[in-house]
Amino acid sequence: MKKLVFILIFSVLNSFVNPVDYVYICDSKGAKKYHLIQTCRGLNACKHEIIKVTLKEAKAKGLDLCGWED
Repeated sequence: MKKLVFILIFSVLNSFVNPVDYVYICDSKGAKKYHLIQTCRGLNACKHEIIKVTLKEAKAKGLDLCGWED
């Protein structure tokens, strides 16, 4: 029983540490930011396709979090 409670508590706390697995980016060479939601106003100027990628992929491209979502 103690092990089950520990696993449950660990799972809940872990979900707060990294709740974002996927982000949205403008699929252009000039993109500099990633966005937590697809309807972020920072994506309004995107003239290319908006794509969903992992946070790890976005950071590997050198993208930072959009200023509207800080």
